Amino acid sequence: MAEFEPRAICVRDISADDFIKAYAEHLKNSDKFELPVWADTVKTSVAKELAPYGEDWYYIRAASIARKVYLRPGTGVGGLQKWYGGTYRRGTRSEHFRKAASGIIRSVLLQLEEMRVIENVPGGKGRRMTRVGQQDLDRIAGAAYREKFEDE
Repeated sequence: MAEFEPRAICVRDISADDFIKAYAEHLKNSDKFELPVWADTVKTSVAKELAPYGEDWYYIRAASIARKVYLRPGTGVGGLQKWYGGTYRRGTRSEHFRKAASGIIRSVLLQLEEMRVIENVPGGKGRRMTRVGQQDLDRIAGAAYREKFEDE
């Protein structure tokens, strides 16, 4: 009878919520990833009325963006704008879709590039994970997976 051989856990094997919480905590504790001075006043979209209430919203958005780039290489600012966009409610008039703010997404991508987590795709078609970034995200996903299932 063959012995059970545990395989490595990657970002795809863990729920999005658990991974994003773990990676956001990692980014918050990292001294390479900085919170911009405008993070407490900026709205995330035209469709939003107020800025986010949570103090860690920027780190959570950055973790979510890193996960999106991991799962779908070649994703750029425009694609992420569509993903994070929402319905713009205009009172009694009909609702329309509006994209998310590109400045937030671009600043997150630039900081992740400085950390060597992501890189530009040759030819200028979006971003992709670097080898070091993929290993980093897989390591954090594995730690979050073990933390969740050791309790059971």
